[in-house]
Amino acid sequence: MMRKAVPFIRKDWQKRVEEIGFGFYEVDGLPYWDESAYYQFTSGEVDRLEEVTEELYGMCLKLVDYVVSHDLLERLGIPALFHDYVRQSWRRQEASIYGRFDFQYDGKGEPKLLEFNADTPTALFEASVVQYYWLQDFDPSKDQFNSIHEKLLDVMDHRLRSLAKGGVFYFSSVRGSLEDYTTSEYLRDVAMQAGIETGQIFIDDVGYDHDRRRFVDLEEKEIPCIFKLYPWEWMLKEPFAEYLLSTGMTFFEPPWKMILSNKAILPLLWEMYPHHPNLLAAHFAPPDTLTPFVEKPFFSREGEGITIGTSFSRRKEQVMYQEYRELPFFSGNYPVIGSWIVGSRSAGMGIREDTTPITNNLSRFVPHLFDQ
Repeated sequence: MMRKAVPFIRKDWQKRVEEIGFGFYEVDGLPYWDESAYYQFTSGEVDRLEEVTEELYGMCLKLVDYVVSHDLLERLGIPALFHDYVRQSWRRQEASIYGRFDFQYDGKGEPKLLEFNADTPTALFEASVVQYYWLQDFDPSKDQFNSIHEKLLDVMDHRLRSLAKGGVFYFSSVRGSLEDYTTSEYLRDVAMQAGIETGQIFIDDVGYDHDRRRFVDLEEKEIPCIFKLYPWEWMLKEPFAEYLLSTGMTFFEPPWKMILSNKAILPLLWEMYPHHPNLLAAHFAPPDTLTPFVEKPFFSREGEGITIGTSFSRRKEQVMYQEYRELPFFSGNYPVIGSWIVGSRSAGMGIREDTTPITNNLSRFVPHLFDQ
């Protein structure tokens, strides 16, 4: 694994990315898409990332079963009102579309799991589409760890089309977020390619029909299936949350993903698989050691609320503690590898980098390639 500066940047790259629907290549006036460099891997490194991604996903599914069967949902901070809702979702084996594991990896040691973005992971369109087209312009003789689109299409065709049952499958995101809208619309486009009838609705436009006890769109039509780029922990705090229990609505990601989208799974995984080579030590209580640990709120997103140190003060929010493992350092940048799981298969990766060891919403997306 190495970071390489490119000999040239496409002179019309802004136009090229806009033509494929990528409009947030800058965030707050700062570059988000960065093709002034790329990361190069060997085929062996890619194979290892693929193997680890699928192994960890299998471990996560066993963890969900353990949490459900041992009634540990309260330990994860999930409100008691929704415990049976989550349990039944898992027991029905409700389908999942995707997730993203974030790894610390330098190509030398083992990939180490930092966290699992299991509910509302973004950077999907960049990883699946934008960096693919970059490679075609840069060097089409090279390969890329990227079968995201093909695997999404397969999941939509073989699993989600039957769940839609001929009805409209809605795709939703937060109004005003171009990144979220692009991700949602990309998935909607894949669904249409799979022959599914789709609709678009912003999350704040979803209504509830008290007479029919159904969620509805702006035309009062029932919403039977919905992909929502809106975290479960936010939904459970909404005034309509109690109606989730009785509508029979199908969600993507499904309610059982509340378990895996929670950073409390990190100490639980460590308890189930102690000293696993792809895990970092993680605990619910502050460790009594001078070794640096990372304090993470259960529901932290985009690096929010994360601190690194050797001593911690108790917060009101629920937190966990994970062994600190510094990201690799390439030319002044710290990369995090986002490894995608689609259905139950490893599908590709995207790389975010920053000048600090904590990745946040302004961290840049940098493409990659590997030699066959």
